[in-house]
This record gives sequence, C-alpha cells and structure tokens, in this order.
Amino acid sequence: MRAIIPVAGVGSRLRPHTYTLPKVLLNVAGKPILGHILDKLLLQGITEATIIIGYMGHLVEEYVRSHYDLKVDFVQQNERLGLGHSIWVAQHTFDSDPILIILGDTIFDVNLSEAFSQGVNSLGVKEVHDPRRFGVVELNDRFIVRLVEKPDVPPSNLALVGLYFIKNTLLFKQCLNTLVTENIRTRDEYQLTDALQLMIDSGEIFTTFQVDGWYDCGKHETILSTNRYLLEHQTSDVSVHDCVIIPPVFIAPSAKVSRSVIGPYATIAENAEVIDSVLKNSIIGDNAIVTSSVLDQSLIGNSAVVNGTFSVLNVGDSSEINKS
Repeated sequence: MRAIIPVAGVGSRLRPHTYTLPKVLLNVAGKPILGHILDKLLLQGITEATIIIGYMGHLVEEYVRSHYDLKVDFVQQNERLGLGHSIWVAQHTFDSDPILIILGDTIFDVNLSEAFSQGVNSLGVKEVHDPRRFGVVELNDRFIVRLVEKPDVPPSNLALVGLYFIKNTLLFKQCLNTLVTENIRTRDEYQLTDALQLMIDSGEIFTTFQVDGWYDCGKHETILSTNRYLLEHQTSDVSVHDCVIIPPVFIAPSAKVSRSVIGPYATIAENAEVIDSVLKNSIIGDNAIVTSSVLDQSLIGNSAVVNGTFSVLNVGDSSEINKS
C-alpha cells in the first residue's frame, strides 16, 4: 500500500518558525513532525509513499532521503488550490491499489488494521466538542452519507482527523478529475471532502474508524501539547551531571546542558546549549543557545540565542533575545 502525504502548505499559524522551515520539519519530542508520521507508517508495514511538496519542498526531500529507506515519489504542488488539488496533481503516482492519505501536520496513534480490514473505503474520525473547524461526517447507521467541510451548522460532532483509506482508487481519480475539470470549489478551493462526496453520491460505500490518538501540530499551543504527549509515551532515562532532570524529557546526545533544571516535557534538540536555566513544557531547536533563563510553554527556533529571565517565548530561527 502507498501513503499519500500532502505537505505543501506554508504553515502561517506557526510563524516565525515557518519563515525558515516547512512546518513538517519542526522538531517535536526529538524529531521532525514528518519523521514521527513516517515512523508510524513503517510500523504499519507501509513502505511506499507520495509526498506532495511546495513551500521549501527541497528541505523536505533532503530530510526524507537522508533519513529513510522508503520508495518515495516527490510531487510539486505549484499552486495552493486546496487539499483535493494537491492529491489531483499526484494521481499519476498511484494506480488501482488502495491508498492511505494522511495529512502532514497530524501525528496519529492508531492501529490502521481496523480501517484496512473492513473491505471498503474508511475515514478516520474523532468526536470533538466544536466540529466547526473540521471536515465533519454524517452517518446513516454505520455508513457515511454526507461530508461537510467546516460547516456553520455541523451535522454531527464526528470530525475528520486527516486519515483517509481509499480502496476504490479508480473512482477516486475520476472524482478528483471531475472536481478540477468542472471547477467544483468550496471556499474557493478544491476540497478532498468534495471528491469523496462525489464518490458517495455515486453509490460508493464509506465507513469510519475511530482515532482516539490524534495530535495536531498546526499551532504554537498544539505543537507543545503534542510534544508533551509524545514525551509521555517515549521510553527514556536521561541523566545529566550537575542538572536536575524532571522526566519526561528529550535531550539530544549532542546537546550541552549544564547547571539547569530541565523538565517536565522539555525537548532539547541537536547541538543546542542550555546553561544556568530552568526549562519546562518547551522545545529548544537545533544549535540554539539558552542561558540564565526561565522558560515555560516556549518554542525556541534553530540557532536562536536567548539570554535572560523570561517566561513564555516564541522565538524564530537565528533570532537573538537578551534581557536588558
């Protein structure tokens, strides 16, 4: 089976960090978001992928080729015309075999065998309090009858979580082509949900599978909560001379940490330095330097320098912050 992973977005909600890196390469719990996704796919036995790139796509390609032994096709989406459009430009990379579409800013924790074993198309869902921000499914018994993208009046509280198992790929391709050739848009974009709705309207059967482990990485606060979850579920025994370590934490082997209190829920990436500081619920990027600081709920970009006593910071790559 082949995974289709769209990662072409700019990631504007995660600026300033995405001025210099694509969102999927931001570090969470010791590795890029995309790395966590690919690791999960490999555990499920998926060894082929199509990665749809756009913004800083060369960095995504460099990362994947240098870290993973996968059969990967990289497809450039030059125009940002929606998720349906991104899959449409990549349709030449898959044929009649089933595919799994997974959004590139979501880390999941689910056994996909339930979806694969149903013998029909199946979409991952989760009950949410406010489904208006998501694609939403409407069910009749256990079958999907309607999909609505970010509805003002949701037909249910079952949100699509960015996992789509498509068994009938030939019909799926036809519906993608219909979207584009007939210029069917929602909110001025070609939506994946509209293509899936065309399949449903033609009589194709869709069911759902429950995804309880769904961790968004699209905003500052959600990337920190995802970091927290991943650290809680990693096995690590970190000890640093002259430091107090409050687990769970991730400290890269090449990082330098001295006379500091680290944790809980702190990630310190490769070649970073943290000296004379207190750090919790935060992510420190590659080659960053933090000295004489108190940080909580903070994102410190790659090669950034922070010196002084602070509380909450959101600092982009190569920036310098000094307490005057």
